[in-house]
Amino acid sequence: MTLKIISSTDRPNSNALRVSRYVKTLYQKEGVDVEVISLKDFPLEEVVGGRYGKSIPAVEKFREPIINADGLIFVIPEYNGSFPGILKMFVDHLPFPEAFEKMPMAFIGESAGAFGALRSVEQFQMIANYRNALQFPERVFIPRVKSEFDEETGLSDPFKQKLLQSQVTNFVKFVESVQKKELDQLV
Repeated sequence: MTLKIISSTDRPNSNALRVSRYVKTLYQKEGVDVEVISLKDFPLEEVVGGRYGKSIPAVEKFREPIINADGLIFVIPEYNGSFPGILKMFVDHLPFPEAFEKMPMAFIGESAGAFGALRSVEQFQMIANYRNALQFPERVFIPRVKSEFDEETGLSDPFKQKLLQSQVTNFVKFVESVQKKELDQLV
């Protein structure tokens, strides 16, 4: 099983990237091959000017490991009541509809405010739903990320830490069940 954690912002040294790195360690403890991919590395300069539908080698190289993953975990910050624009730009440059078709996805929201990016995660879930992703129902929201999260120890609230660990453990099982179902359909 290969999972990709998408740090869903292009902001340098973002909290989403910090959370993504920590979540990676939790998946590694589950024995999963996992990689963090930061949208700060998305080749934005290559897509400026509306180059939709064109072959762009830098974009194809960036998106290849994501398309070929067995599952995706999106760590999404809240910017101005929504998710970052780079996340939409990234999705707009994925093959349609196959990139997310039956792709298992989990979602973690983080914000400086009190609601932990609930709005941004739910807005992105509408896009994932439109693209026929298989959405894992255990979402995690990290409010007041600067004071309630530490990259070494995780969440300061034991209950929220338990929810995060539950998401990790159960998402692995979810992806395994999707893989088994797909294999059963081939046989």
